[in-house]
Amino acid sequence: MTTEVTVTSAGHSAFAVEIAAGAHHLTADEAKDLGGDDTGPPPHDFLLAGLGACTVMTLKLYAARKKWPLEQVAVRLTRRKVKAADCPDCVTKDGDVEEMTREITLTGPLDAEARARLLDIASKCPVHRTLTGEIKIRTALV
Repeated sequence: MTTEVTVTSAGHSAFAVEIAAGAHHLTADEAKDLGGDDTGPPPHDFLLAGLGACTVMTLKLYAARKKWPLEQVAVRLTRRKVKAADCPDCVTKDGDVEEMTREITLTGPLDAEARARLLDIASKCPVHRTLTGEIKIRTALV
């Protein structure tokens, strides 16, 4: 399956861009203190949103298949740079590492076993697997 997203400079700001993803149109920008006009979320927020959306969808789908009483899923995501030397479970040992934290809230009368299984399933959502697997970005000037 091939997915296509087009991103074009918006012209009205140093960083603002227009994003076309199928029939959907979004704007990304940087905060004013970084030189943007803050007309949309910054690019890294879209990355976190993609992971969060995929996590919620995956957990809802899995719970529905199991006929578990999952009423709602909420995911709070944060990212920060940490020194690789301060990250004991990181492969990289020099420089900085991007660290994402995902906090999942499950609402509904789920037992401890179902909650534990859903936590495990969160790491199997397609975006999580993309971000933790090998990624090759091929760039061409056209």
